[in-house]
Amino acid sequence: MSVSHTTTNDAGGRRGGGRASRVGVALYLRQVIAELRKVVRPTRNELITYTIAALIFVAVVMAFVFLLDLLFGKLVLWVFSAG
Repeated sequence: MSVSHTTTNDAGGRRGGGRASRVGVALYLRQVIAELRKVVRPTRNELITYTIAALIFVAVVMAFVFLLDLLFGKLVLWVFSAG
């Protein structure tokens, strides 16, 4: 079984610093801006709906964790105070 090793180069396949790294940064920034233009922002109603849904979900999870904590706390007290 043989293992091959590959090396990576910066933008344009050139090695070393200089202009190639600046071109890579410029290309990266152009791509980031292009992707940000594709982002669809939610409407006000969607934002309110999603926020309420997230808050309800968090409240439900908090209640569940609280009940588990209460149950395990009473269980621990029962186990260690029985002796």
